[in-house]
Amino acid sequence: MKVILLQNLDSVGYKHDVINVKPGYGRNYLIPQGYAVIANSTNQKKLEKIMSDLEAQENARLDEYKNMAAKIAGQSLKLGVKSGTSGKIFGKVTNVQVAAALKEKFDIDVERKKISLPEEPKEVGTYSAVIQFHSEVSETIELELIAE
Repeated sequence: MKVILLQNLDSVGYKHDVINVKPGYGRNYLIPQGYAVIANSTNQKKLEKIMSDLEAQENARLDEYKNMAAKIAGQSLKLGVKSGTSGKIFGKVTNVQVAAALKEKFDIDVERKKISLPEEPKEVGTYSAVIQFHSEVSETIELELIAE
């Protein structure tokens, strides 16, 4: 059964994704809870309209994204992490932590989905994170992980 998700669901998909689910799961859980609608031709057309509107909004914000990218260009971000005596990090450094640090230091709101960590930090040190503001605008920021 194909459905269109109306909101982000962990381990299922993101908002506006067209996914294939088992009929019982879609019929008995996703649709009654308001998490999804059936992906028929009418709803597909509505989705295309919504996606084109969102794309137009994103294109309108292109200058704003360029300003954000210029603001963080060449900057570094310090994140305090818990680590052992050998410098190995306890837990994980996530894009949520990077987004919170960006908000705190530069006053920039970035969705966590737009932040990617090319390599998973395992020890205290310097790493990089890529922020994809828009399909045309991306910036790399240096992360300095320091022991707390």
